[in-house]
Amino acid sequence: MKCGALTDPQEIQILSLFNFMLPKKEISMVPDMGKWKRSQAYADYMGFILTLNEGVKGKKLTCEYQVSETVEKLLAMLATLDRWIDETPPVDQPSRFGNKAYRTWYAKLDQEAEALVTAVLPSERHDAAPEIAVYLKEAVGNSTRIDYGTGHEAAFAAFLCCLCKVGALRIEDQLAIIFKVFDTYLQVMHKLQKTYRMEPAGSQGVWGLDDFQFLPFIWGSSQLIDHPTLEPKHFVEEKVVNEYHQDYMFLESIKFINEMKTGPFAEHSNQLWNISAVPSWSKVNQGLIRMYKAECLEKFPVIQHFKFGSLLSIQPVKP
Repeated sequence: MKCGALTDPQEIQILSLFNFMLPKKEISMVPDMGKWKRSQAYADYMGFILTLNEGVKGKKLTCEYQVSETVEKLLAMLATLDRWIDETPPVDQPSRFGNKAYRTWYAKLDQEAEALVTAVLPSERHDAAPEIAVYLKEAVGNSTRIDYGTGHEAAFAAFLCCLCKVGALRIEDQLAIIFKVFDTYLQVMHKLQKTYRMEPAGSQGVWGLDDFQFLPFIWGSSQLIDHPTLEPKHFVEEKVVNEYHQDYMFLESIKFINEMKTGPFAEHSNQLWNISAVPSWSKVNQGLIRMYKAECLEKFPVIQHFKFGSLLSIQPVKP
């Protein structure tokens, strides 16, 4: 199955074709956006997102799935990032937002990223570590502005996509990629956002879907497709969220919003409130995919920061 990145064993021999390189920015002006939309990177990235979207359809976070050695190594890597937060408490400062201790935490990741990625990769693929590590460093926020947004989240999905392209993650890992790795990444990002009071990058305020994330709503709505009792109208009820958040990523994300925001849900999260009126989860899922393309992947302020290398290439899709 060819799916934008998840590799079957017989496709592994293609990997010798990659000349690994340090990814760099290629989208410097608004007219460059066409290059991005026609690129192999865009096709691979969207293929990856949609394959995973299909894979989690109707499945709970708590269902059974296989956990490979690479997945275990990724969880260990995320546990290290989590531990560094504990070892780097926020500093006293006059400004409430953007705690400068984040920069100390980030400097540690910047220094160790390549070694962390090398530890995840099979030995015959260590040469890919410098390229893939760039996406990990881009996936945790910006150390100058101390902010985090959907572009950083996209860099983590790109990081996972690259691990698939080099064969470290396989097609049979797809449930674990979302339910274990991505879900743990979300927990670490929530902790970073809370601990260092990170600003939302490029926030649209109440008109955006969420200050920080987007993908858990896409994949989380897919999980809920054809649910026997839960409908979109239910996620605004706190009782439902508290009861089901351990099974569904969508509700887990709503729970985090409820903890972080005060006041009526319709006011602080207007877009999500509107989504609760959509009749079915499959319609929610389709609408969110369209919105993700329009609001994130086709917005210059987000994509100008995206980096392209040999694994996610700016070259046009081969006809």
